[in-house]
Amino acid sequence: MTTLADRPNTALVVIDVQRDVVANAYDRDGVIANINTAVDKARRSAVPVIWVQHNDEGLERDSDGWQYVDELQRTASEPLVHKSYGDAFDGTELEDLLAQRRVGHLVVTGAQTDACIRSTLHGALVRGYDATLVSDAHTTDDPSNYGLPLSAEQVIAHTNMYWKWSASPGRKGGTVATSDLEFS
Repeated sequence: MTTLADRPNTALVVIDVQRDVVANAYDRDGVIANINTAVDKARRSAVPVIWVQHNDEGLERDSDGWQYVDELQRTASEPLVHKSYGDAFDGTELEDLLAQRRVGHLVVTGAQTDACIRSTLHGALVRGYDATLVSDAHTTDDPSNYGLPLSAEQVIAHTNMYWKWSASPGRKGGTVATSDLEFS
């Protein structure tokens, strides 16, 4: 359904599953296991896997905490996008990588649900992509640390609920559980 012409392909995007980003994340190990399952499914189906890695003044590039978690392994043929903003499209080559691969549908996993995941999902939709969130393969920290009256579990559930129904003219959002994720 994407509004991008001649973009029939799908890509899996793995966002910011870095040591410091997910150190205190809700269900860290379960989410990482689900991301690994999604990556395996994508690779078996020859679907591109694109990795995104954040850096800013609080997450210094090339530091130990900036590194991806050891449980997830990118292959040399899989692109790595470096970003400094929440939306993985802003100031990066993500759009070019997707265009080269004729991708019009993104399947999104990673961290933080209430920041980079939401920003990238919305960024994809407004740029003409369909964007599916893997409902049990994204996570966040406890937002009460920032004065919010929600738990991480509630933020994740809320994001899953509203993204399930997200749409724009000619494109759609949606969610899928890891166990139901299929790449055709």
